[in-house]
Amino acid sequence: MNPPSLDRRLLMERSVRGRRGSSLPPLDVPPQPLPPEEHLRGDLELPEVSEGEVVRYFTHLSQLNFSVDTHFYPLGSCTMKYNPRVNDELAQLPGFSQLHPLQPEETVQGALKAMYRLQGFLAEIVGMEATSLATMAGAQGELAGMLMLRAYHLSRGEADRRIVLVPDSAHGTNPASATMAGFRVVTVPSDDRGNMDMDALKGACTGELAGLMLTLPNTLGLFETNILEICRTVHQVGGLVYGDGANMNALLGRAKLGELGFDVLHLNLHKTFSTPHGGGGPGAGPVAAGPLLAPFLPSPVVERHVDGDGRERYSLATPEHTIGKVAAFHGNFGVALRAYAYIRSLGAAGLREVSENAVIGANYLLSQLKEEYHLPYDRPCMHEVVFSARRQKARGVRALDIAKRLIDYGIHPPTMYFPLIVEEALMVEPTETESKETLDHFIQVMKAIAVEARENPQVVKEAPHHTPNSRLDEARAARRPDLRWRGVGQAAPSGV
Repeated sequence: MNPPSLDRRLLMERSVRGRRGSSLPPLDVPPQPLPPEEHLRGDLELPEVSEGEVVRYFTHLSQLNFSVDTHFYPLGSCTMKYNPRVNDELAQLPGFSQLHPLQPEETVQGALKAMYRLQGFLAEIVGMEATSLATMAGAQGELAGMLMLRAYHLSRGEADRRIVLVPDSAHGTNPASATMAGFRVVTVPSDDRGNMDMDALKGACTGELAGLMLTLPNTLGLFETNILEICRTVHQVGGLVYGDGANMNALLGRAKLGELGFDVLHLNLHKTFSTPHGGGGPGAGPVAAGPLLAPFLPSPVVERHVDGDGRERYSLATPEHTIGKVAAFHGNFGVALRAYAYIRSLGAAGLREVSENAVIGANYLLSQLKEEYHLPYDRPCMHEVVFSARRQKARGVRALDIAKRLIDYGIHPPTMYFPLIVEEALMVEPTETESKETLDHFIQVMKAIAVEARENPQVVKEAPHHTPNSRLDEARAARRPDLRWRGVGQAAPSGV
């Protein structure tokens, strides 16, 4: 299980005085005076290395990373799946990648047509009336949706609707987005089946209700069996239902949120529709809305016109009651193109197969591991399954220890300690692109770790054993990071 031996010397320790990786031509401009003396450093330690050494160093560093291309990556709620390279190639075509967002519309008709079609595809997939591609990420899509709710209620003279309900199993960005939009968040608890508690929901539905934010499937990986009644209950008191569409790969071709009663939702193109993500980006979170909220979508949207001679023309437009612009230009165009290519290549049957494989894979893991790991809600799941390490905790092994031990076996840890309502949570999402052989390997490894937790817990508690760095004090690393290189024997700066 040990990784191949790598040369892990720091770049500074490879430095040899006088060695260079490049050469500069003779100076062809007049020398410029240096800044004032007080702004100059007496000495600047930079590595002196060849180009080959630099390439080898950073290539070795890259081999220490986990990635979807090299490892199984069951990071729950993130959908770290393989995405076809052909979609990257299409998005990089010069006719798309070399455009500028301020070009005249008549010079970018092809790009606008692709955006218009994607708007329509997304609206059709989720059962909504219209879509805006302007929002740059899922969290920004949430905020835009909440601002749309606020604008809708204000347009009706109902400024006193200031409460937004959020389940206790929600993504952490949900209450943050509602708060940023000026609402007061009220938490709705889950029942013993992992659904929203209906009695608590009904008790919270008053004349002050602006809306409900709901993830479907929820973050327990479960479908809300009362979803139709939930939407009716909120609508009966004049509230609206916002859908967090981050888990949409569980529903593609199976259910349309608009037909279930949702009024607005965002989609994570970078999770469901084929853009590799992680490490901070890239993202895109289009917002789709039903008839009540479509006029409030963020701008711009793309409209289609047919001239008298039958020729199509596309233009950027502003919805009638728009909440305004939420980004500098028109959304993350490159990510939108990848999603467009993904949808066109799969078609309706292919999208349905995506959700089928995602749900089957997660339920396979559930069935094979629930004897070793506690299952808080013993019922069929959707695209992900949430286990609990409470049995292992009784022997001193926590979810964090299990996650660290998985690294020794070449598997990226799942999401830990989320949802917050599950003790020692391990949220596992296999995604629809993993083979049965990969899932069987993961099952074997998880069972082996469960045996270790019983018979030799210390080996799990001290993991990982085969990485350049072993167990770190993660709280201290986050609060008091040491970001400065020091040679062997050099003391840390005071206070570190």
